[in-house]
Amino acid sequence: MIPIKVVGAGASPAQAARPATDISEAASVAAKYLQGGALNLTALPPLSLYIHFPWCVRKCPYCDFNSHEAKGGAFPEQDYLDAVRTDLEMALPLIWGRKIYSIFIGGGTPSLMSAAGLDRLLSDVRTLLPLDSDCEITMEANPGTFEQEKFKSFRASGVNRLSIGIQSFNQRHLKALGRIHDDNEARRAVDIALSTFDNFNLDLMYALPSQTLEEARRDVETAIAFKPPHLSLYHLTMEPNTLFAKYPPALPDDDTSADMQDMIAELTTAHGYQHYEISAYAKPGKRARHNLNYWEFGDYLGVGAGAHSKLSFPHRVLRQARYKQPKAYMEQVKLGAPVQEEYEIQREDMGFEFMLNTLRLHEGFDPNLFTERTGMSINAIDQALNAAEAKGLLYRDHKLIKPTALGQRFLNDLQEMFLKG
Repeated sequence: MIPIKVVGAGASPAQAARPATDISEAASVAAKYLQGGALNLTALPPLSLYIHFPWCVRKCPYCDFNSHEAKGGAFPEQDYLDAVRTDLEMALPLIWGRKIYSIFIGGGTPSLMSAAGLDRLLSDVRTLLPLDSDCEITMEANPGTFEQEKFKSFRASGVNRLSIGIQSFNQRHLKALGRIHDDNEARRAVDIALSTFDNFNLDLMYALPSQTLEEARRDVETAIAFKPPHLSLYHLTMEPNTLFAKYPPALPDDDTSADMQDMIAELTTAHGYQHYEISAYAKPGKRARHNLNYWEFGDYLGVGAGAHSKLSFPHRVLRQARYKQPKAYMEQVKLGAPVQEEYEIQREDMGFEFMLNTLRLHEGFDPNLFTERTGMSINAIDQALNAAEAKGLLYRDHKLIKPTALGQRFLNDLQEMFLKG
């Protein structure tokens, strides 16, 4: 590990990341974040690690994630892994002594990595960070990149959960979505996952271009037939700055989309899945720990191109974003400044930030969680809570706050009620 030296208590990340001769000096890099502030957190929340892999074989027309086509299938794997390790080393003072409870390797298409590359990445993580003995380590995978032996190696290296981007088992819809795999490869990918992993998630989308209710039903039934521990079922949306936003395809109308949602609720419930978050369905004991930590306003350190972080300190909560372009990110890491944007969440915005996440949980949350994660009294959002309850969008008592069925249906409206004008 490369110890870190701070230039001064008010140093920027670019100034702070410099080699030091004494490991004890590394702790001082977080000094400015440990000073008094507007919040008072009595305990720090669980901490997760997100690692971003930015390359794909091809950019999908609906995708607004930070992903970049690997020209000719080539990308600078070793240089990028070098950068990620250095980035992680420079971030250590901000999370000094904290244990990692979950890791998510997302993208892009992380399964493009070589077996040796993934092994090196997780080895670096274990060298630098203390992991919980039951740490959930998830890797996103594209069915078009599945190789049996490679995924056995991923499992042997420590990945214990896959998230497979199936999207559809219908070849016509896969083609419309610009996916690089076909329906047979989708099924083969799930077969490989079943033979290699005890825990995996299948990502599916619905309300696809020209999709009928019956076609959506067949997709969900096909997925359930594989008995995955976890399902993520997303409504296709037209995100800004995507090809679909520029050239919108013909999508099912609102009534058909609503029928699809009702069908999904019926099928998943009948097969023993718990609908615990807007788009997440899990068998008992198989909820995604990493994503739950996000939704419960936990902490996460994000490393890699474009990765985001949310980090808590006793008197403040910090957000960061890394440089997005892979080349710029790697260059900035060499300069000791991978963080492009950094700011504290202001006290007046804390209620909205918390509720934006926790209202996604169908079973709601204990009001005490608000105080634990924001360092503020629940009374700070009492006016918005009363207004939401009066409109029938929210249920609350002294032990629980949760969206009603109406609140789930109009979640954006409910969340916006906590946004300060």
